[in-house]
Amino acid sequence: MKALLLLADFAQVADGKLNIIGGGWSVIGPMPVPSAVAVKIQVPWDQTNIKHTVVLELKDEDGAPVTFPSPMGPQPVRIEGDLEVGRPPGVRPGTPLDAPMAVNVGPLPLPPDRRFTWVMTIDGQSHEDWQVAFSTRPLPPGLQFQVPE
Repeated sequence: MKALLLLADFAQVADGKLNIIGGGWSVIGPMPVPSAVAVKIQVPWDQTNIKHTVVLELKDEDGAPVTFPSPMGPQPVRIEGDLEVGRPPGVRPGTPLDAPMAVNVGPLPLPPDRRFTWVMTIDGQSHEDWQVAFSTRPLPPGLQFQVPE
């Protein structure tokens, strides 16, 4: 499979297409703001009509999962779902089919002046192209970062 990931302020899927607002950034913050990961997966013909598991995980600059406190203890920032692309009538056999996805994320209190990467896996497999990295800006002088409780 092929996939393209793009960071945006907001994304949605409508009529099988991605609508992206404020797309293509790689630096954010330092204060928490909403964001989105827009994904276009190209599913090969022989992988259509099969359920696939897609996972997006946020990793820190060391490759460790980013976690936030919860009543059940620290939880990773992880989005998981199933994808199954059907073969529409009239499409020439062998044609890869597009599967757009939009994952909107609320404001995450990420530490300033750090690097993060959204990493996607499909059926437990990953590829170096299936990720998109970004940095958080440093805090302006006089402000302090509050660690979430």
